[in-house]
Amino acid sequence: MADANDPGYFLYHSIGQYPDKAADMAQMLGTFADIWGTLDDAQWPKVLEARQEFIDHWRALLGAPEGTLTSAENVTTGLFSILGGLPAHHLRGKRVLIAADCFPSLHFLLSGLADRMGFTLHTVPLRPGAHWVEDEDMVAAWGPDVGLALLTWVTSTSSHRCDLPSLIAHGRKMGSLIGVDLTQGIGIIPFSLKEYPVDFVVASSLKWLCGTPGAGIIQMHADLLATVEPELRGWFSQDNPFSWDLDAFDYAPDARRLEHGTPSVLACLGSIPALRWHRAQTGLLADNQSMTTQIIEGAANAGLTLASPADKDQRGGSVMLQLPEDTDTAACVSQLRAQGLFVDCRGRIMRLSPGAVTKPHHVTRLIEALHRIG
Repeated sequence: MADANDPGYFLYHSIGQYPDKAADMAQMLGTFADIWGTLDDAQWPKVLEARQEFIDHWRALLGAPEGTLTSAENVTTGLFSILGGLPAHHLRGKRVLIAADCFPSLHFLLSGLADRMGFTLHTVPLRPGAHWVEDEDMVAAWGPDVGLALLTWVTSTSSHRCDLPSLIAHGRKMGSLIGVDLTQGIGIIPFSLKEYPVDFVVASSLKWLCGTPGAGIIQMHADLLATVEPELRGWFSQDNPFSWDLDAFDYAPDARRLEHGTPSVLACLGSIPALRWHRAQTGLLADNQSMTTQIIEGAANAGLTLASPADKDQRGGSVMLQLPEDTDTAACVSQLRAQGLFVDCRGRIMRLSPGAVTKPHHVTRLIEALHRIG
């Protein structure tokens, strides 16, 4: 039977949770409501100052230089702002490289832009029966005609963590731009732009960071940033967004040029409590790896197939299991839900991501349930 007071939460690959999240968010959103609903003229100064805290937390998380990071509604609009601003020689007549296990939304965007922007989208396939694209297959496909490689740091379907150092080193030899989608790994696996000096990153405040939807980010190397002029532009792309001279538009000198219309300040503010909480934590990865090891061992004993790398250094914070062919996955998820265990499936792949509110005894309950599935 489910224990309503002790749920087992394994959905950090989707929407992360932390203790007292609801109360923290309610307080922050109430503060926004007070600001936005006051009969004065202080709304924009106050909420933009608050959004700066969101940006500063992200800068600290990535080790990003000042002026190189701004907010975005999501990783897809963030990538579109980047692609639409690159000087044409980076993409036109070249290949854009991406792995088949990327986040689908980014692939949808790239495939739709390929003809108009004049590039060929090269999707590196999975090997037959594999659960992730091998790094060596990315390297084999990555020649000097690749204008941009968009890497998925940690995949959402296998939790495979790509070998960023070797991929970055190869990409530099090829003379390619290198972008990274950090979404599935940031907040649980340490990342530093000093260690991984790529041209740009996109990410979300969801998942391991426990934030809200609509609170993504774009970070771009300062040298590249100085050259981009995004076609998706608007009043917030300017140094002074309150300048409405129609004949005097000029891009902001920093990452603000990647903004466009009215920013999603409510989502940014709603994520600040989670980012504050996350910044104060220690031991999240150690606890996660202890529980993921427990899941892997329990799943093996239950006869279930691991669909993630066995080596923790090649994995993000999630563990994926391939369920038997005859499994009704929707019914399986419902049965676990009825036992107070919250997971999801993509096809026959069950995704399990233990985080801050997940405890070892929840994993024990999950393994007992998996034995019945296996």
